[in-house]
Amino acid sequence: MATTDMGVHQPGVADNKVAADHYHHWKEDVDLMAELGMKVYRMGFSWSRIMPDASGTPNTEGLAFYDRLIDYLLEKKIEPFVTLYHFECPQALVDSFGGWCSRKMIDAYLQYAEICFTHFKGRVKRWVTVNEQLIATAASIMNGCIEKDPKKNLKNIYQMSYHVSLAEHKAISLLRSIDPAAQVGPVCAMQVVYPQTSKSEDILAAENAEELMEFYMLDMSVRGEYPAYVANYLKAHNLYPETEPQDADELKASSPDFIGVNYYFSICVKEKVGPVNYDQPPFWVSDTFDICENPYLTKTEWMDKGIDPIGLHIGMRKIYNRYRLPMIVTENGMACSETVGEDGCIHDSYRIDYLAQHIEQLKIMLDEGLPVFGYCPWSFVDVVSSHQGFSKRYGLVYVDRTETDPKQCARIKKDSFYWYQQVIKNNALPEKSI
Repeated sequence: MATTDMGVHQPGVADNKVAADHYHHWKEDVDLMAELGMKVYRMGFSWSRIMPDASGTPNTEGLAFYDRLIDYLLEKKIEPFVTLYHFECPQALVDSFGGWCSRKMIDAYLQYAEICFTHFKGRVKRWVTVNEQLIATAASIMNGCIEKDPKKNLKNIYQMSYHVSLAEHKAISLLRSIDPAAQVGPVCAMQVVYPQTSKSEDILAAENAEELMEFYMLDMSVRGEYPAYVANYLKAHNLYPETEPQDADELKASSPDFIGVNYYFSICVKEKVGPVNYDQPPFWVSDTFDICENPYLTKTEWMDKGIDPIGLHIGMRKIYNRYRLPMIVTENGMACSETVGEDGCIHDSYRIDYLAQHIEQLKIMLDEGLPVFGYCPWSFVDVVSSHQGFSKRYGLVYVDRTETDPKQCARIKKDSFYWYQQVIKNNALPEKSI
C-alpha cells in the first residue's frame, strides 16, 4: 500500500494514476460545469504537480496546466475557488524529512503557497489553506506517518496538526502581503455530535467529542490557540505538541476570512465505559467518550452513520456562534455504488433526495440570518476515493470506468445533474423536492 500523493495501491482498487482523468478531460469538464450553471468551482491544486520534490523549484508544466484550467474557468465566468492542500502530501517530502511530523514541512508549505499566491494573483480570489485537517493528519495513508504503536501515533497526529495550524497562519499572513484583496480560510470536516441520551454523562461526552474532533482545530485556525479543555487534555495525556517560543505570536498574527464546511453525516456518543479502544479511527480514540449508533437515522451502504440533514443546520449554527465568520458549504453529498443502466443513464433519485434535504436546511439558515455565502455539492464528477476507488461515487456526472480498467473515462450526466441545473437556474428547490 503506497501513501500520500502516490494514492492507495491495492489489488482491484483504482489508484491516483488516472483517477477520473481530469488532466485530459479538463476542458470538457469545464464545459459541463458551464452547462450545469456553476458559478464557482471548488477545486484543489496538487502540491506535487507544482513542486515535485524538496528543492522548492516549481514545475513550469504543472503551473501551465493550472493556467489553462483557471483561464478557461474565468472565460466561462466560473470562479476558481482553490484549495492549496487537499490530502495529497508530497511523498518526496515524506521521504526527505518526514512530512508534517517535521517543522521543515511548514517552510515547504510556505514556499508552495508563495508560488501559488504570486502566480495566480488576481485570478484566484478565494483560497483554502487546508482541507479537513482532521482527516489529513489522522489518516496515515494521506501523510506518510506510518506508526504502528497507537499511543505514539496519537502523539504524532497532534504534532502534525500543530504544524499544519502554524503553516496555515503563516500562509494567511503571506497572502495578506502578496494579494490583500484575496480571501482565505480553512475547510473543516464538521463534526456534529449527539449524546446517546439526556443523561448528563452522555451530554458531557458529546461536548468533549466536539472539542476534541472539531473545535481544537478550528480554534487554532481562527484564534491561534487551543480551547482550554483541549490544552489541558493534551497535557494530561502527554499529547501536547512541541512548540517554539515565537509560535504564539505567529499563530495570533492572522485570522481567516471565512470557514468552509464539509458535512456528510452526524455521529452519536455516550459516556466512556471500559478501556480505550484503539481499533477505530484515531480521532475517535479517547477516554472521554465512546462512539455509538443513532437509531433515529436512515443508514445506507456508504453512509453507515446515517443521513442527517438537520445536522448541517445544527453544526453550522454552532460554528457561527463560536467564530462569527461567513461560512460556505464546501462539500456535501451522497456516496453510492453505481453503474450505467440498460438505457445508458444513471437514475440517482436517492442523491437528489439527499441534496434537496440539505439545501432545504440552507434556506432555513439564511432565513435565521446565518451568513452562508455558498454551497458546493460533492462532487461535480465521480472522483477516486482515498480508500474505495470508484466503488463509492458521489458525482453529478458519471465517469465511465471500472476499478481496473480506466477505459476512456467518458462523462455521462446523471439525473441529479439535470435536477441541480434547475436548482441553480431558479435559485430554489423544485417544489416536489421539498
